[in-house]
Amino acid sequence: MNKICKDGRNSVCFYGLLLIFSINIFFSCSSKKESGDNQIFRYNEVSNISSLDPAFAKDQAMIWVDNQLYNGLFQLDSALNVLPCIAKSYDISEDGLTYTFHLRNDVYFHKDKCFKNETRKVVAQDFVYSFNRITDEKVASPGLWIFENVKKEGDKYSFFAIDDTTLRIELKNIFPPFLGLLTMPYSFVVPKEAVEYYGENFRKHPVGTGAFKFKYWKEGVKLVLLKNENYFEKDSLGNSLPYLDAVNVSFIVDKQSVFLEFIKGNIDFLSGIDPNYKDEILTHKGELQPKYKDKINLQKLPYLNTEYLGFYMEKTDGNPLNNKLVRQAINYGFDRKSMIRYLRNNIGIAGERGIVPYSLLPSTDNETNRYTYNPQKARKLLEQSGYYKQKPIIRLSTTSSYSDLCKFIQQQLGLLDMNVKIDVYPPAELREMMAQGKTMWFRGSWIADYPDAENYLSLFYSKNFTPNGPNYTHFSNKEYDRLYVLASKENDIKKRERLYAQMNDIIIEEAPIVVLFYDEVLRFTQKNVYGLSPNAMNLLILKTVYKK
Repeated sequence: MNKICKDGRNSVCFYGLLLIFSINIFFSCSSKKESGDNQIFRYNEVSNISSLDPAFAKDQAMIWVDNQLYNGLFQLDSALNVLPCIAKSYDISEDGLTYTFHLRNDVYFHKDKCFKNETRKVVAQDFVYSFNRITDEKVASPGLWIFENVKKEGDKYSFFAIDDTTLRIELKNIFPPFLGLLTMPYSFVVPKEAVEYYGENFRKHPVGTGAFKFKYWKEGVKLVLLKNENYFEKDSLGNSLPYLDAVNVSFIVDKQSVFLEFIKGNIDFLSGIDPNYKDEILTHKGELQPKYKDKINLQKLPYLNTEYLGFYMEKTDGNPLNNKLVRQAINYGFDRKSMIRYLRNNIGIAGERGIVPYSLLPSTDNETNRYTYNPQKARKLLEQSGYYKQKPIIRLSTTSSYSDLCKFIQQQLGLLDMNVKIDVYPPAELREMMAQGKTMWFRGSWIADYPDAENYLSLFYSKNFTPNGPNYTHFSNKEYDRLYVLASKENDIKKRERLYAQMNDIIIEEAPIVVLFYDEVLRFTQKNVYGLSPNAMNLLILKTVYKK
């Protein structure tokens, strides 16, 4: 067995960005409580939460709560390094197909009725049960895909409890990002007793191992979590986590109202920016307005979210976007930097090259392989393509939230004599159109499921065509597929990154998408909130947070 434990192989390097998880946040619990502050963290969730069962943690709202209630084998730190959690160490076989995990023996489920108001220790069989539950067709978890590389014997997946503290998983194919998948809520451990005791109501009676335990939920109104006094993790000074006594989640739908509640101090934390108040709180440089600098804090860093416009690549009669030169011309034909400066208050990085954010693939950052604003070159490409002979209409499908960006692009392409029409749809309808290939040009985005460039590059692998896969563009390229398969089998990080870079170059050249921008995480907090570490996946980690 090739020993691979805590060696930092599964990490993301952020150039130009210093993410320090400072030891200074770890004051003793007693000193914080002596301040007399009420240790309740309050945030609002605009999106509804439909379930507290990690098997259905398919969106950010559910992921944020599940990260407080549950744990998995691994977790991500603020720099997106994959670190041990319930798994204290692991081994990977020489052929890269067998993973053996050695578990902690001091992790307990929350006290609950399913245990007769007691608790019990987590064992390897709990993970076997939890993983098999994700793969159970009757459960219909949207997280089934995270185990698509796990070996199967008939209908049985290769999850094995060797003993109480040893878990083994066997893969059918080498997949180097596998550990990153095991940080996702889909892989969090749940007790069989709770699932059977509550049945369908497990969605609103969660039982996990997390830093906080469930107390109360009135759907669409309020969710309350309390401190888990038996939580197993400690800070670097040996103090027990979490520091907070409770987490209170409200569900105010109107974003303007949420902002006003935050400004009044009734909410401790606000994530992201909305057009309704972006100019009120931020300057055009993306900094806090002077009147708020002494009242609130702003955290800002690159986000693993790429916003793009995708072309449907299947050949159709009369579609000018089937011509690569037209797609390239569109990429050169509008000023991304001005768009970000004036429409997004300078939040985001101009998407001038490829689908993969800088922080995951900085090696591709070169001046010769990017789409900078160049209207002269765009016009020349359009002439070469023959577009000007008939000037066919190009329809761009979007949602209302992105209509301002799309109108900006429409206006700039209009200066090149391109005939662009914008169709605005509800988000659900647009997603369905994208999945069915019923739109020639569509607004899309991709937030990383796990911190590896492969997650983005999988969008263009030909075997991942929709409706069952993420390849909404239906891009197909034999060389790209060959490199994708090679990368999926390559354990050496540097070699894999070189393959990733080649694939990203193909995407730039063939232009199946127009990358608008690589997003940035914006977090606003009250001045008395400490220990909330930002991260590029915008995960909400509250176990190290405290208030003064």
